[in-house]
Amino acid sequence: MNRRTLITTSLGASLAIILGTHAGAQEMDEQTQASFDTVMAFMGAMGSGDMETMSSLMADDMVWHNEGDESLPWIGETRGKENIFEFLGIFSENLQTTKWENTDAFASGDTVAVFGVMNAITTRSGKETGDFSFALRAKVRDGQVVLWHWFEDSFAVSQAYHG
Repeated sequence: MNRRTLITTSLGASLAIILGTHAGAQEMDEQTQASFDTVMAFMGAMGSGDMETMSSLMADDMVWHNEGDESLPWIGETRGKENIFEFLGIFSENLQTTKWENTDAFASGDTVAVFGVMNAITTRSGKETGDFSFALRAKVRDGQVVLWHWFEDSFAVSQAYHG
């Protein structure tokens, strides 16, 4: 299965929900609105498997950092666009997202924060994680995402992954 299919399969339907549930501040300055729109467009492209749009919204030197249990193959830091696409393939091979709900989203200047609830099934054990909280801190520069700092309940995810 190719990278696009893997990413689309695991993230597609659940991340597409983001477009219908994203929240915004009442009034944002131009930079804040642009940052917010960039992050939401990036999430939407990822969820729909639109690698071309996703790539155009990623800075070449983007950093993707997942906090959590380092025994999981998608935890840690990945630098650079091509490495991030490889990482997303690994993520998609190991975790199938079954629920994604953004509950809050805020932006200030170049920084966007998104909070929500997820559920997933790990392909290694076939076990469900159960609902768990996530938080994202993203940074935008010149209309592109330069930082994707992801926080999740890695205990719940690790328990399911390790069976």
